[in-house]
Amino acid sequence: MNADSPDSPANTSPATFGAPLQIVAMSDTDRELFTREIGRPPRGVIGVAYRCDHGVPAVVQTAPRLEDGTPFPTMYYLCCSVLNSAVSRMESDGVMAVMTQRLAEDEELAAGYRRAHESYLATRNALGDLGIGVTAGGMPDRVKCLHVLVAHSLAVGRGVNPLGDEAVEALGEYFRGDRPCARLV
Repeated sequence: MNADSPDSPANTSPATFGAPLQIVAMSDTDRELFTREIGRPPRGVIGVAYRCDHGVPAVVQTAPRLEDGTPFPTMYYLCCSVLNSAVSRMESDGVMAVMTQRLAEDEELAAGYRRAHESYLATRNALGDLGIGVTAGGMPDRVKCLHVLVAHSLAVGRGVNPLGDEAVEALGEYFRGDRPCARLV
């Protein structure tokens, strides 16, 4: 983790709010682990943003465009297969619909989610502007993919994406009695 942790006063400025806590270059071992976890080699990966308790690169940061120029707006990609399965169970439980409804009813939550969207967009545009206002996961108006929100929160730490933070905190309920392999910093 770097000095700009979410609890640090330095991470509250507009320039650093929502910046990844760390990005570590992907090693050959990381590439092998990624391929094992996802079932394909990494594409457009800038580096590892979060490593879970299994030691795998659980979240990677990807370039806004793949090597062939294809736009890839999902900047933080969830890679741990165990974590992905738990988040999928959460999605199948209807959590996304409940979160989306809460966005319509809770102005403070909606404002925080919009800030998360704006910081995601600013960070991605700093890597390469796709010329679009679309981020990922349904931000800023709905919840479309918890995998993206969990990846975002794990990469940037607590306090940036309120719904991503909630999803990470709820992981224990979806790990079938095991301890979750990921947590917020």
